[in-house]
Amino acid sequence: MRVKQLLKKVQRDTITTGPDTTVSAAMDTLIDNGIGCLPVIDERDRLIGIVSDKDIFRKIHQTKGQYHDLKVRDLMNIEVIIGDPEDDLDYISGLMQQNWIRHVPIVVGEKIVGLISQRDIVKSETSYAKIENRYLRLYTEDINSRDRSSG
Repeated sequence: MRVKQLLKKVQRDTITTGPDTTVSAAMDTLIDNGIGCLPVIDERDRLIGIVSDKDIFRKIHQTKGQYHDLKVRDLMNIEVIIGDPEDDLDYISGLMQQNWIRHVPIVVGEKIVGLISQRDIVKSETSYAKIENRYLRLYTEDINSRDRSSG
């Protein structure tokens, strides 16, 4: 399956933030939306970084709780691993495993068009496996019923 097919299936808005957002506001956005990361975009909607719940948690620990004056720009990762809508999901899954990441922004040009999570991939693979299993069961039952009727 291609990334663009999964994005159509998932159909959700990609929630983003700006580099000047406070860490507290970023935490509120993550918690309020039940998500694990925020792609960071500039004033022209170009992807310039990503910040995850783990990045924030780590920074809170490092600063001994003195994070209130920090902005997203102070802890975002600017070396973002991105995907393309034409990429195969196996490739994206491999990127995630190889780089120990849970989310891959999908970008066309410099603009983010979606975000794929490990959960999205697992749900898609599970759904595909259930469908495949059902067809195999039906096929096996059909063969068995033919064998019984001819024997």
